[in-house]
Amino acid sequence: MTDRYRTLLLLRHAKSDYPPGVGDHDRPLAPRGVREAGLAGDWLRAHAPAVDAVLCSTATRTRETLARTRIAAPVEYLDRLYDATPGTVIDEINRVRTHFDFEVGTLLVIGHEPAMSGVALGLATVDGSNIGAAEQISLKFPTSSIAVLRTGEPWDRLALDGAALVTFHVAR
Repeated sequence: MTDRYRTLLLLRHAKSDYPPGVGDHDRPLAPRGVREAGLAGDWLRAHAPAVDAVLCSTATRTRETLARTRIAAPVEYLDRLYDATPGTVIDEINRVRTHFDFEVGTLLVIGHEPAMSGVALGLATVDGSNIGAAEQISLKFPTSSIAVLRTGEPWDRLALDGAALVTFHVAR
């Protein structure tokens, strides 16, 4: 990796549907979610470094979100990211080297609320972060939203207050 910084992209799954008789883990994307997941992928390709690797919840809506973004990168689907706490998500980020046997400069994590907002705000440094983006996230981290963070720390040492929150985008 030539850049000494790493980029962390936190994407909340796109809008899901609520079909009768389907459990939470298996809920698919709603038609709006299908469209907005594509918009999220378009935004990522236009505004973020190329994604090297993806950590994705095993829920149907997160898998479908990833498919609709058209991000072509190695993926690790993790049960632990479904219904996760922010600490669990950070723990999986810290384990990137165990998931992928190559240097990951840009990591995309696709998960759920309230974990995505908790991770973004927990990792964001007080100095050096985009205050407007932090305020937006603290109000709401809607479906198809993306928080972009940068860190000089290796993934295994990324901890609270260890990254700059660069921007926040709601794909609509």
